[in-house]
Amino acid sequence: MLKPAIEVNNVTMRFNLASEKTESIKEYIVKLIKGQLLYSEFTALKDVSFTVENGQAVGIVGANGSGKSTLLKCISGIYTPSEGKVKVNGSIAPLIELGAGFDPDLTAQENIYLNGAVMGFEKAFIESKYQEIVDFSELNKFMDVPVKNFSSGMNARLGFSIATLVKPEVLIVDEILGVGDVAFQKKCHQKMEELRGDGTTMLFVSHTIEQIKNICTRAVWLRQGEKVMEDSADIVCNEYTKWAESHSAFE
Repeated sequence: MLKPAIEVNNVTMRFNLASEKTESIKEYIVKLIKGQLLYSEFTALKDVSFTVENGQAVGIVGANGSGKSTLLKCISGIYTPSEGKVKVNGSIAPLIELGAGFDPDLTAQENIYLNGAVMGFEKAFIESKYQEIVDFSELNKFMDVPVKNFSSGMNARLGFSIATLVKPEVLIVDEILGVGDVAFQKKCHQKMEELRGDGTTMLFVSHTIEQIKNICTRAVWLRQGEKVMEDSADIVCNEYTKWAESHSAFE
C-alpha cells in the first residue's frame, strides 16, 4: 500500500515578534546581546492535520493571515514546525515566492544555471534544457539582463520555467498563477494540468476560488491558523465563500 504523498500531523507553528521599537541597528544589537529585547509570541498554525494521497490535487483556502503560506513553508521544509510533524514521500518542487532565490546582480541566463545547481541538476543537464526554459518563459530577449531589472511578472516567468523543468512527484504552488499576464497564467495552468495528468501530487494556494475548483479535487480551509474543514473542493470553497462574504479576515 502506497504511503500518502503528504502527511501533516498536529502541526503548530509559533513565531517570536519584537514587541518594542528600537531606534537604530546599534540599539537593537546592544539589547539583543544584553537579553533585553522583549518579544510577543504569535501562533500562525494551531494543531493542523491532514493527508494528501498520491496523485491528488488539494487546495488550501483562507483569508489573508490564516496561515496558508506558513503551512506550505512547513511542508516544503523552509520552516520547522514548533510542534507536530510533516512528512513528504517523494521529490518536491515548491513554487513559493518565485524568483526569491535569484541573485539580482546576475543575468537571467546566469540565474538559470545558479538555480538549476541549487536544485541539484548537473550543468550538462541544465545546458540540454536551457532553450526549453527560455522558450517557455518567453524571455529570449532578456537573457543577458540582470534580474534586478525584471518586473515581478518576468521573475515569475523565469522561476516557474526553472521549477517545472522536470516532473516532480509533489508540486506545491503558492499564488504564483496570479502573477504575470493572462497568456502566461494560461501556460501555467496548462503545465500544471500536464503534470497532474502525469500523476504529480499538488498542493495549491490561491485566493481565486475558481482556480481551486478547476484544479483541485479536495480542499482544506484555514482560519486564524486552525483547520475549519476538509472536504471536496466544491463543498469547501462554497462554505468558505459564504463565510467570507459576511466576515472580515480576522474574525
